[in-house]
Amino acid sequence: MEATFLGTGTSQGVPVIACDCPVCLSDDPRDKRLRASLLLKIGEQNYVIDAGPDFRQQMLREQVQRLRAILITHEHVDHIFGLDDIRSFNWVQKHPTDIYAEKRVQESIKRIFHYVFADHKYPGIPKMKLHVIDNKPFVIEGVEFLPIRCYHHKLPVFGFRTGEFSYITDTNFIPEEEMEKLRGTRILIINSLRKEKHISHFNLEGALEVISRLKPEKAYLTHVSHSFGTHEEIQLQLPENVFIAYDGQKIVLNDSI
Repeated sequence: MEATFLGTGTSQGVPVIACDCPVCLSDDPRDKRLRASLLLKIGEQNYVIDAGPDFRQQMLREQVQRLRAILITHEHVDHIFGLDDIRSFNWVQKHPTDIYAEKRVQESIKRIFHYVFADHKYPGIPKMKLHVIDNKPFVIEGVEFLPIRCYHHKLPVFGFRTGEFSYITDTNFIPEEEMEKLRGTRILIINSLRKEKHISHFNLEGALEVISRLKPEKAYLTHVSHSFGTHEEIQLQLPENVFIAYDGQKIVLNDSI
């Protein structure tokens, strides 16, 4: 299994429009963060978790030629607004793109991309095949994904686990029974917005607390804001098995990690 960070930024990305803070002006490429998304290559199949406004740019950068499915954590703009750009995959693969999301999220997708589901469709629109998921394991071509129920303030969202790999974003609360699903994770990716507390995201302290409880071999922080600091500054503050993720970074999960 290979995981690629398509984006590691917040809903505004980094740099933020019209901001002249040191992070936004940084010339370190690791401080350029597109909206949070992840590419998983499992065997010969590609799976994407979330398709935000930068989806097209991310697919081009990583030279993704084929896409098996997209898993959606929740319905916020920075996680679904790139779905229109699946059109190219529709054309190349000659079939609709499989989208896995819970029912509430699908209702938002149907409302925002209403033209996709219209009775009389305009030529050239994207084609989606929606699959309803709930808080139970589901399988795509022999690959099992385990949803992890988390809360983005009061909004229920899903993280996902497959094998010994887990991805959690846009949350600041994981119920105890859901934490148990994460036990044994070797690679954990978790959101860490900034140092200060936030109403709907883990801050650094909260993310490190989860990491300390689960004890993965390695953990990576994502969904990072410009108020957190530069990549170099953040990394100096982290335990030796915790890393600040950056766009384009790849993780290979094998016996030795």
